[in-house]
Amino acid sequence: MEFTAPAETNLFDNAKVVGKSTLRIDGPLKTTGRAPYAYERHDVAPDAAYGYLVGSAVAKGRLTALDTRDAANAPGVIGIVSTLDHSAPLPTGTGNNTALFGGAEIRHYHQAIACVVAETFEQARAAAALIRPSYARVEGKFDLAAAAPSAPMAKDGSGKPDNKKLGDFDAAFASAPVKIDQRYTTPDESHAMMEPFATTAAWEGDKLTLWTANQMIAWCKSSMATILSIPKENVRAVAPYIGGGFGGKLFVRADAVVAALAARKLKRPVKVAMQRPLMVNNATHRQGTIQRIRIGAGRDGRITALAHENWSSNINGQDGENGTAQTASMYAGPNRLQANYTAQLDLPEGNAMRAPGEAVGHLALEVAIDELAEAVGMDPVELRILNEPATVPGTPEKKFSDRNLVRCLREGAARFGWDKRQAKPGTVRDGRWLVGMGVAAGYRGSPTMKSAARATLENGRVVIETDMTDIGTGSYTIIAQTAAETMGVPLAQVDVRLGDSDDPVSAGSGGQWGAASSTAGTYAVCLALRRAVGQKLGFDGDAATFTDGRVVADNRSWRLADAGNLSVTDEMNFGRFKRDFDIGTYAGHFAEVGVDRYTGEIRIRRMLAVCDAGRILNPLSARSQVIGAMVMAAGSALMEELAVDKRFGFFVNHDLAGYEVPVHADIPHQECVFLDTLDPVISPLKAKGVGELGICGPGSAVANAVYNATGIRIRDYPITLDKHLDRLPQVA
Repeated sequence: MEFTAPAETNLFDNAKVVGKSTLRIDGPLKTTGRAPYAYERHDVAPDAAYGYLVGSAVAKGRLTALDTRDAANAPGVIGIVSTLDHSAPLPTGTGNNTALFGGAEIRHYHQAIACVVAETFEQARAAAALIRPSYARVEGKFDLAAAAPSAPMAKDGSGKPDNKKLGDFDAAFASAPVKIDQRYTTPDESHAMMEPFATTAAWEGDKLTLWTANQMIAWCKSSMATILSIPKENVRAVAPYIGGGFGGKLFVRADAVVAALAARKLKRPVKVAMQRPLMVNNATHRQGTIQRIRIGAGRDGRITALAHENWSSNINGQDGENGTAQTASMYAGPNRLQANYTAQLDLPEGNAMRAPGEAVGHLALEVAIDELAEAVGMDPVELRILNEPATVPGTPEKKFSDRNLVRCLREGAARFGWDKRQAKPGTVRDGRWLVGMGVAAGYRGSPTMKSAARATLENGRVVIETDMTDIGTGSYTIIAQTAAETMGVPLAQVDVRLGDSDDPVSAGSGGQWGAASSTAGTYAVCLALRRAVGQKLGFDGDAATFTDGRVVADNRSWRLADAGNLSVTDEMNFGRFKRDFDIGTYAGHFAEVGVDRYTGEIRIRRMLAVCDAGRILNPLSARSQVIGAMVMAAGSALMEELAVDKRFGFFVNHDLAGYEVPVHADIPHQECVFLDTLDPVISPLKAKGVGELGICGPGSAVANAVYNATGIRIRDYPITLDKHLDRLPQVA
C-alpha cells in the first residue's frame, strides 16, 4: 500500500480503540519478571557459556601483545576470543562510525580487545583480570575546544557542505538595532539506559541466531552479515523486549559481534552483557557541542537576522552532533546562516542519542531567544509568538503539514500561571529559595519509514507479526490498538509478536518515526486482511463494515471467525508528496525552579509540556514518554556530563556512580497536555511520534527559569554549583 495524498476522513476519526488511554499489553510480563530480555534467554539457548569483555586501557595506539596464558588456565574457562585473532579490523555495520573488533589498532579507550568465555559469569570475570595486554600508545586528540577553530565544515545528508544561507545575514545583522551574539556549550553525554548492551548468540551449522538488545532488527541482521562476512539469510536477530535504548541500540555493538565470534569458535551458545563501566567508553555517546548564535532584531522584537553555527566532533571526523537541526524550522527571519563543523577526535564513537541534534540545539537557541526577549523588553512567550513563521523559514517554498506551536505556548502559559511571573530576575523569594519561571518552544521532526507486517486470522483472533521493536515505549499496545480498530475486534482478540527478523521488516524504533510508521504498516496489512476476508466470504472488503467481531456488507452479516484461517503480508510506503511539507511536532515547555540562596542548590518545582503531535494513539503511554523525556532534559540542563580526561582520552565517570542522571522523584510535579490536533500528511492515522519531543526544549526552560530566579545567565551546560555559587545575590 502507498500513502500518496493527505489522509481524508477514515475509520480512525470515529475510533473506539485508537486514541484511548490503554494499559500496556506487555505490562504484566514486565512487572512479574516474565518478559525475556537478551541476556536471559535460557529458554532458547540452553547451556550457554558466559563471556566477559576486556577493554583497551589506552585510547590510541596499537596492541603489541596479549598474554592470555594465565586466563586460559583459570578455573572454568572454555576459551578466549582475541582481537589479534584477526589481522585487520572487521567491517563496520550500518551506522557504525568505527570498527567494533579485530586487528591490533586501538581507536578509542575501552575498545574491545578480548572476551573470556567461562562456565559462569564469575569465572569469566576473574579470568579476564588475568589477561596482560601490551600497548604502543600514541598521542591523540581529545579536546573539542582546542580542535574546533580548525574543524572542517561538515557535510549534509546529500554530501554537500552543511552551510545554508538565505538572504544577506551579515548586512541584516550589522544594521539590526538589537543584537544577540553568544556562545553556548553542551558536554558529552551518555545514554545510561537500564539494560546494558547484551546478546546471546548461538550457531546451528552456518546459521547464526542472536537474541540481542537492538532497536532496529533489520539493520542488526544485515550488519552482522557484513561484519562476519556471511550471507544475510544466515542471520536471525530476535529482540522482543528491550530495556531502554535512547538511540544507543540503533546499531550493532561489540557485545553482539564478540558473542557471535565466541559461539562460533567454541561451538556453544555464548552470552555477553557489556559491564556497566565499559558501556560509556566502549559504545556510543552524544558528542559535546560549541554553538554560536547571533540574532538581529528590531526594537519591536521581530527577528531580521538569525545565524546558528555549531562545532562538534567524532572519531571519524564525520557525523557530528547537529545542534542546528531545529533552527531552520523554528522562527521567522528573512536573513539566515546555518553551519556545522566536525572535528576529528580520538574519543569513543559519537552517535544517535535522545533526539540527536535538536535536544542540545534547543539548549542554545531557546536561551538565546530568551536573551533577545530581555534585550527588547518583551515577554518571552509573546516574543516567540511574534516570530511565528507562515512557511518554513529556512526553506520558504516549503509548507508546514500542521503546526500549532502558538496554541501550545498560549495554552501552556495559561495553565502554568505565566502571568504571575516577575520579569525582573531575582525578585521572587520563598524563604531561603529564589524562585523563577522559564519557557521554551520545542520542535522535533517527525519522519516516517516504510513499514511492513503480517496479519493472520485464526478463528476470529488477529495476529500481527513484524520485526518492530518495543524499547519501553508501548509498541505492542499501539500496534494492537491499530489492528483492533481496523479489524473491528476487541483489543483482547489481538496478539502482537515483535522483534524477530524472520518477520516482515518494519520501521524499527528510533528517531521518533516508530509509532507513526509501524501503525501505518499495521493499518496497511489489516486492510489487506479485510480484502482477503471479503474474497473468502464473497463481499467487497473495502466497502464492508468490521465491528464487534462481525462483518456487515450488502445487507448481510458474518462472524469474522467465519473466514477461518487467513494470512497476508503488506507494507506501507510513503509517497513523494510528503517532501513538499515540513512534518514536525511542537511543544510549549514551562518550568519553575527554586535556587537555594545560601547553597546555590537548584530544585525543579514543576514542569509542564503542552504538545502538538497529531492524533495521540495511546495518551497513557504517550504521556509516559513525554514526562520521561522531560526528566532527561532536566538532566542535560543540570547534571549530565561526561568528564573527559584530555591527557589520556577517556570519559572518567564511566559508571552510574559518577555519571549522574535524574529520576522522576527529583521533580515533584510534571504535567503533559496533548492538543486535539490531526496531521493528515503524516500517515492515514494522522498521528506523529512524540517521544523525542519531550526532550526538545524543557532543558532550556529550566535554564531560563534559573536565570529568572537568580539573574545569573549560564551558557555552559550543565548548570552546576561551581558556575553560579559565587555570583548569587548577597544574603542580607
